[in-house]
Formats: sequence, C-alpha cells, structure tokens
Amino acid sequence: MLAATPPPLICLDPGHGTASAVGRQTEPIGPGSPERKIKDGGGTAGEAPVALAIAFRTRAILEHDGYRVAMTRTATGYAGGNIARARFCNVRHAALMVRIHADGSSNSSQRGVKTLLPALRRGWTDDIYAKSLNAARKMQAAVVQSTGAANLGLFPRSDLTGFNWANVPAILVETGFMTNPAEGRLLRTGAYQLKVARGIAAGSEAFVGA
Repeated sequence: MLAATPPPLICLDPGHGTASAVGRQTEPIGPGSPERKIKDGGGTAGEAPVALAIAFRTRAILEHDGYRVAMTRTATGYAGGNIARARFCNVRHAALMVRIHADGSSNSSQRGVKTLLPALRRGWTDDIYAKSLNAARKMQAAVVQSTGAANLGLFPRSDLTGFNWANVPAILVETGFMTNPAEGRLLRTGAYQLKVARGIAAGSEAFVGA
C-alpha cells in the first residue's frame, strides 16, 4: 500500500523580533556576494509583535484547512538573520515562504497593502522567480479582498537577503502602515489581524493548491 502524500507545508516568517545585539550584525545579501546587510534593522515601531500575532492567526487557519505550517519564530526574540530564516524554509522544502511584515513611512498619510517578491537575478532567484511572482499576485489579491485595504500592488526587490537566499517560492506581505494613525490602530486589533490572516491563508492556498 502506498504511503499517503503529506499535505503541502507553508512556511510563515513573522518579520523582525531579533535581539538588538544580533540585529546589528551583518550577513551577505546573496550567495557569494561581497555586499553585506544588517541582519535585522528592527522594523518600524510595533511591527514585530503585530507580524507575530498575524502569523499565529494564519497558522491556525491553514492548519484547520489541512496544511502543514512551520514558523521561523514563535516568540518575541529571534537569534538569527534573514539567511537563517530562508534556510529554515529551504530545508523543510516549503511549498511557499510567506514573510509577514508591516510598513512604515515618514509620510503618515501612507496606507495600504503591498506584496514584495524577488527580483529576477541569475544564480540567486531565477529558480524561484516565476513561482514567486504567481504567488505574489494571488496573495496581493486575497489580502486586499479580505481587508478592504488600499491596493498598492507588487514590488520586485533585489536587496532583500531573505529572498536572495531562498530556494523555495518566497514573498513578503506588507500588511499595512504602522505609521498611519488609522491603519496602525487597526493592525493592533485582533479583529483586523484576523482579516489579514484570512487573506494570507487564502492567498497561500490559492497558490499552493493551483
């Protein structure tokens, strides 16, 4: 009798939360690169706990729907950088790595949701680019639909270590602006975090189940 195929694994990466001493360390931006980047700039004020809360809510939905879930961090502290986060998802052969963040801006009127994806670079992201783009499109549509937030679209990024070291499809959801008074308040509420989580779960399932 053939063994049952396990359900896909979705890797959730709640952003930031790194101890300050670790956060000030640097790491190569991509494999073999002389360019280095700080492991964790700390994020915008209040971002790390919001990202973690959304990740927990997303995990509950995905597991209820029958998916396997792994989280790069499940507590307020984190001892690694973005290479470690990518490798965490790589070794588990994740069907998708979802990085969960919240945005910040010096312009407090900025609001809305956007999804970042790896820019195409041979040797770093060419193996995951097409699938990451597909996932980003599905994720952006699902989160906007679930939250009703302003749709800021998709943003390819070549400077994100967590993308450049990923060997599995990877995207980053900026779930809103902590620096916008109204959106920042919403992001701190359980009710809105659940809306975001439902969108992330729906976007993940739309990609993985395609």
